[in-house]
Amino acid sequence: MSSDFIIALAGQAIYTVLKASAPMLVLGLIVGLLVSIFQATTQIQEQTLAFIPKIVAVLLSMLLFGPWILNTLVDFTYNLLSNLYKYIG
Repeated sequence: MSSDFIIALAGQAIYTVLKASAPMLVLGLIVGLLVSIFQATTQIQEQTLAFIPKIVAVLLSMLLFGPWILNTLVDFTYNLLSNLYKYIG
């Protein structure tokens, strides 16, 4: 097992994690931006106002994209375990 192989495997793992977490992060970012614009427009300076909408958005995105995230993680794990003989020898 060469260092290039390990780096490629680590790159695939990082890509899979980023791909799996992207829907929740993007929706949280969009909701946070909308709440910030609302706060700036109405001049409401409450710091805790942004947390509840972001938590709800992330929860809904987990429910909506959950099967796709699970499928992505299962595919990566299946490929990792099915090619286990390459990693040992």
